[in-house]
Amino acid sequence: MSKSKLEYIWLDGYFPTQNMRSKTKVVNDFSGKLEDCPMWSFDGSSTRQAEGGSSDCLLKPVAIFPDPARTNGFLVMTEVLNADGTPHVSNGRATIDDDDNDFWFGFEQEYFIMDTQTQLPLGFPIGGYPAPQGMYYCSVGGKNTHGRDLVEEHADLCIAAGINFEGINQEVASGQWEFQLFAKGAKKAGDEIWVARYLLDRLTEQYGYYIEYHPKPLGKDMDWNGSGMHANFSNTTLRTCGDKATYEKICEAFRPVVKEHIAVYGEFNDQRLTGDHETQSINEFSFGISDRGASIRIPIATVESGWKGWLEDRRPASNGDPYKIAGRIVKTVKSAKI
Repeated sequence: MSKSKLEYIWLDGYFPTQNMRSKTKVVNDFSGKLEDCPMWSFDGSSTRQAEGGSSDCLLKPVAIFPDPARTNGFLVMTEVLNADGTPHVSNGRATIDDDDNDFWFGFEQEYFIMDTQTQLPLGFPIGGYPAPQGMYYCSVGGKNTHGRDLVEEHADLCIAAGINFEGINQEVASGQWEFQLFAKGAKKAGDEIWVARYLLDRLTEQYGYYIEYHPKPLGKDMDWNGSGMHANFSNTTLRTCGDKATYEKICEAFRPVVKEHIAVYGEFNDQRLTGDHETQSINEFSFGISDRGASIRIPIATVESGWKGWLEDRRPASNGDPYKIAGRIVKTVKSAKI
């Protein structure tokens, strides 16, 4: 008889920024298949998801990955359900209308690596600042590059877990990095971002670091780029239409629902979306070809492919929930009725 460790991962009820929680279930002779992951429960009163007098919440397995850091281990992403089996109010995944996986998403997850002792990003001296941004982006060498060991190990873990991991690079501020994921299906994209974040956060326990997902951790008035999670997206129409007018109609569908998007694009995003540092103002909406200062960028590759490709919403913050972000984008694109 063999034993396997199943790490059940879920999102808690903190608002507006949810946190990951996890616990381990040891099972006998596990097949490694999602359908053989049992339902489980947890104390919702400890995660702001239930009252103490009726505290049980359910964990419904929705995705499974091998855990590269554990022998006979698996990472099980779950949805939170109420005791009666209905989706909990904190369950953003259940709101995504993409059961046919027509929507493809590529998320660009930016983040800062923080030193637990100094509470500062890597490369920041105590009581001062490093050299201004400019030399950190895609840099090489110990003068400007900080945290590569962690980042490389995280990439290896994600790839070993079967996550569709597409790349890494240092970003424009000291100690700031990015990884990119791509998935066919809005729910799958959210699953993979959350599990990749889980692997990154767990890995920092070995380094004396922690990950800061706040979109502007250095303060809103500091002359440093914030952290985003740009959402690249397409559906069959965007991938095949070959028509500029169709692209413009879909972009225009986002204009009247700016507030609805910003509401789920991450806490403190007003500190990042100022109109500076490659952002559009949170109070404005724009789209443009190859325009990194627009709300939605039309990639030049899409245009050069004869208006067949994807769009990039540059507004989501690094701490946003990819489930809620994807769900809102899917709803808006479908509202264009093309």
